[in-house]
Amino acid sequence: MKKLFVDTSAWVAVVNRRDQYHTIAAPFYKKALKEYGQLLTTNLVAAETYVLLRLDSGLDVALGWWEKISASLKIQVVYIDSDITTEAVKLLRKFDDQTFSLTDAVSFKVMERGGIEEAFAFDVHFKVAGFTMLP
Repeated sequence: MKKLFVDTSAWVAVVNRRDQYHTIAAPFYKKALKEYGQLLTTNLVAAETYVLLRLDSGLDVALGWWEKISASLKIQVVYIDSDITTEAVKLLRKFDDQTFSLTDAVSFKVMERGGIEEAFAFDVHFKVAGFTMLP
């Protein structure tokens, strides 16, 4: 089953019509739901996405987004434990010349553990970390 990781930058672009990547992200998301067996994200990505959508688009949009992804059979939200967090912090130290966020580093570790090479993202950090960014 082919899996795709979905980053905050992609979720916001899909939902927020004013986002600079919306016209690219919305059709790609529909295509990804059909072509990939599963879309993965993390609870940290979800928390970031909620805040950005809440601030820019309002409570109803932010909660509506959460309700849709949490009810979807195609989307899995990975809840982060202390082991992944510890690995992510080690990664941040290793790449101290980069401005990766903790959420970025956790995402990279989830992708690594799951054998996922592709990320639906508009954050260049995924490319820097060695993953393929889509679209």
